[in-house]
Amino acid sequence: MVVNMHRRRFLETMSAGAAAKAASAASEPATPVKLGFDTYSVRAFKWKAPQLLDYAASQKCDTIQLSSLGDYESREPAYLAKIKDQAARLHLSIDAGMGCVCPLSKMFKKNAPPARDQVLEGLRIAKAVGSHAMRCFMGSQADRLGEPGIEACMEATIKVFRSVRSQALDSGVKIALENHAGDMQAREVRTVIEESGKDFVASCLDAGNPVWCIESPFVTLEVLAPYVVTTHVRDSAVWEHPRGAAWQWVALGDGSIDFVRYVEQFRQICPKSSMQLEIITGRPPDIHAYLEPDFWKPYPKTPASEFARFVDLAKTGHPFMGAMVMEDVPGRKPPAFTEALKAQQRIDLERSLEYARKKLNVGINWRG
Repeated sequence: MVVNMHRRRFLETMSAGAAAKAASAASEPATPVKLGFDTYSVRAFKWKAPQLLDYAASQKCDTIQLSSLGDYESREPAYLAKIKDQAARLHLSIDAGMGCVCPLSKMFKKNAPPARDQVLEGLRIAKAVGSHAMRCFMGSQADRLGEPGIEACMEATIKVFRSVRSQALDSGVKIALENHAGDMQAREVRTVIEESGKDFVASCLDAGNPVWCIESPFVTLEVLAPYVVTTHVRDSAVWEHPRGAAWQWVALGDGSIDFVRYVEQFRQICPKSSMQLEIITGRPPDIHAYLEPDFWKPYPKTPASEFARFVDLAKTGHPFMGAMVMEDVPGRKPPAFTEALKAQQRIDLERSLEYARKKLNVGINWRG
């Protein structure tokens, strides 16, 4: 009887241990995905690379995207080496970045150096800080209307990329083209990547910008998955409107995108990419009046099957009903307003990081 009692306790202990192991295994993702953020998420603070790295480490991030050359106080090799060393000490990897690379885009600064020279400088800096990717973008939604037009911008971007192929390959840094500000739908980004050369041009997959150009983030993910090396991840509220659909960017978990399903797919088809949160709040809702004929002038080649998935997103989505300080308003802003924006950006990024960890099971360093 005593023997049986001890045996039962032994089996119960073993069973409890097995359950604990199973729970622990369940908490560990099958494919670890690095979690970090793009520096635009905290733009109101005007921090430079050293402060940004310290902040990322304080949030137990694995990575950070220094997405602008303006994030650096200097471009001198000694300074960049210090940034690389600081990131290593803090157990952070860096994804580098720069801005517009299309000389025909309305976003290209006409008094700036030639696009090719800027890309070469971006690649040099990316390599110096230890990055394997350099985010950049072609333009904005304005390039879809008027002259020279979106296809001419695509051709000019391909030409710039082809002109730096050998230098990019020598550097070991991939040019990561973002689907940016409503400039291109996923099929168009894929065309630029493939026509330029997929051996050195890749995708910076933005999960928020697809709704700007009437595309479901799932379509963007599926089309660009083979080329993704870095990301911008944020949520969007999308809902039906009498003229079509309305949309607004929100913190992760506040919107209409099923990010549990999104991350499940992301793990399977983008296993080598990090997840960089680019949380942009403070912008009012916008309307896609796709029930009106003039709306379609910038989108004459959008496949009906892809548009249908955006319509489905709007039908099942909902508006954001929380409070939000609106950043994009005209006029001079008092100091208190700037401080409110800082607080909002920090709070929305940090609660988005928490959502990614606890709800999506993403990230590595926070588990330690």
